[in-house]
Amino acid sequence: MIPKAALAGWLRRVMPATPRERGAALWSFAYFFALLACGYVLRPLRDQMGIVGGAKNLSWMFTATFITLLVAQPLYGALVARLPRARFIPIVYHFFAVNLLAFWLLLTFSAEKVIVARVFFVWYSVFNLFAVAVFWSFMADLFTAEQGKRLFGFIGAGGTAGGILGSSVMIGLSKPLGPVNLLFAAVVFLELAVFCAHRIERLAQPQAQSAPQQQRVGGNAFAGMVELLRSPYLLGVAAWVSLLSCGATILYFAQINLVAATVHGAAEQTQLFAKVDGVVNLLTLATQLFVTGSLLKRFGAGLMAAALPAVYVIGFAVLAATPVLAVVLALQVVQRWMNFAIANPARQVFFTVVGREEKYKAKNMIDVVVYRGSDALYGWVYGSLQALGLKLAAIALIALPVAALWAALSTALGRTQERLAEKGASQ
Repeated sequence: MIPKAALAGWLRRVMPATPRERGAALWSFAYFFALLACGYVLRPLRDQMGIVGGAKNLSWMFTATFITLLVAQPLYGALVARLPRARFIPIVYHFFAVNLLAFWLLLTFSAEKVIVARVFFVWYSVFNLFAVAVFWSFMADLFTAEQGKRLFGFIGAGGTAGGILGSSVMIGLSKPLGPVNLLFAAVVFLELAVFCAHRIERLAQPQAQSAPQQQRVGGNAFAGMVELLRSPYLLGVAAWVSLLSCGATILYFAQINLVAATVHGAAEQTQLFAKVDGVVNLLTLATQLFVTGSLLKRFGAGLMAAALPAVYVIGFAVLAATPVLAVVLALQVVQRWMNFAIANPARQVFFTVVGREEKYKAKNMIDVVVYRGSDALYGWVYGSLQALGLKLAAIALIALPVAALWAALSTALGRTQERLAEKGASQ
């Protein structure tokens, strides 16, 4: 058995909380655990629905996602502006839970399977963005900046652990129960997330009242346009996010096309996607708990952000030489692991040195509009290259110097971030 003193010491390292904070942090861990367990039950089904909807139609589905987000963003902002936190968070998740039940009916009884599959693909992309955005808005409203530095890594690991469970549920039960019936499991996880949110409100209310209130997400994503356009630094971060979308979109389209051509059967395809998710989450969880913080502290945000494009440079070179499914899946695992565990935390550091208005408005513009708009753009670029007769090897070769440019941008942003941090500390 592990000695209690050693276990307590380990818990203090991964969750350095005071007794007053510990309850809220543990329920927040559970909240994110349940939320991403739901997301990772649904993610392989989303990928399989992309195949059912037609791999050649992915560009249209990416574009539909972007348009849907433009409509949903101001509606979400109005909900946040008009209702208190304790009311709007359950409303958002209950709404998505009802959507899942409706999709079960449609996927089970509707004859228009292709149309429903396309709608589900778009719906999941919107759900995934807003469900996580609501969570992190809640965390920013609940904890102070100093608390966030100590606790967000532990809380984020809860989401990764939940992703592992969600992937395991899909791997283990997709064949005996059928992937569509696992929508009920996703509903259960989503409602558990709501329960955790209620518990956090009850436990942390005194803490929330004593701390300065964090600005909530609200309004239209385009409110950050002015801040974005007048800041070369933020434009550089926006370019970084757009290039992230470029690499991820090329790899995703390659994965869907190759799986559709080589793996037959909805359960088999869904299981394959779930296995990829499971491996990514295991690697990410171990890295988040034991490595991420020390790497960021030692090497800085720029070099850590550059680690992801470096993976793409190597990966695209290998893919150009060997354009097969095994290479695509291996690159998918490594790039997602590096993104979730290292590059994304580094990217969040880029925003710590800008003004509060820019953190809320321009950041929202970058994370929502720039990223999803880039998804749609690069989806059409990939389709156009295919229409010109280019195969995956040639597309990977074209993308290789783009990834190298992305790595150079990462280091430049890192230097600027450090300079701005030193300037802020001296004032």
